Amino acid sequence: MSPKVLIVDDAGFMRSMLRDIVSKDGFEVVAEADNGIKAVELYKELKPDAVTMDITMPEMDGIRALKEILYYDSKAKVIMCTAMGQQAMVVEAIKLGAVDFVEKPFQTEQVVNALRKALKL
Repeated sequence: MSPKVLIVDDAGFMRSMLRDIVSKDGFEVVAEADNGIKAVELYKELKPDAVTMDITMPEMDGIRALKEILYYDSKAKVIMCTAMGQQAMVVEAIKLGAVDFVEKPFQTEQVVNALRKALKL
């Protein structure tokens, strides 16, 4: 059975890029969200094996969504997606319990390696 991934990013083209990367490597994208509120709802509903979480989003940012998901499930595997210049937020996310981070623009190998590492594959 393929590991299930929830993709969270407010930019549709970024979600599309991530969907292509993870699908080609044998992961199943179970859902996508464009903000943190939807991400938390979908996580609770679908219980994916891993989440790729954008940091900067409207309504609820990735840091707050990370906190809520980890409060709900302390074993959640959340990988933060960051743009250049967001190092302080990445450090905060890792301290809060994110398992890894990947930088935009996405490199296929970096995304796949982060997911494999998070899921111990």
